[in-house]
Amino acid sequence: MNKFLLTIIFCLISYLSFSQSQKEMNEDAAKSFKAADKELNSVYQKVLTEYKADTAFTKNLRIAQKLWIQFRDAEMLVKFPKREYGYYGSVQPMCWSEYLTQLTKERISTLKIWLNGTQEGDSCSGSVKTN
Repeated sequence: MNKFLLTIIFCLISYLSFSQSQKEMNEDAAKSFKAADKELNSVYQKVLTEYKADTAFTKNLRIAQKLWIQFRDAEMLVKFPKREYGYYGSVQPMCWSEYLTQLTKERISTLKIWLNGTQEGDSCSGSVKTN
């Protein structure tokens, strides 16, 4: 009876679990980056809209965003220097996308500060609006 029960449990676990090919994992990671990039662009546009009256801020935000993109691209090449094809293996596209997603989410968090504002009395809030 115990062997029968164990066999059924293992069959259920096998049936319910799934595995992905490396190609599918690479595609999923790329989709995650695309979603994060879309969110970044949305947050960036919202900040520009929210602060449109502050032309000095929006001018500097545009400059900062262009420089951040250059930084992000350089950071990617630090993590994954260009090498001959296959150097990092088939997992490289997934790792590349995951790191891009991580950097992008960090930037989203940084930009959201201007949308969420800061508490009244924060003497170092700079251009961030207070709540």
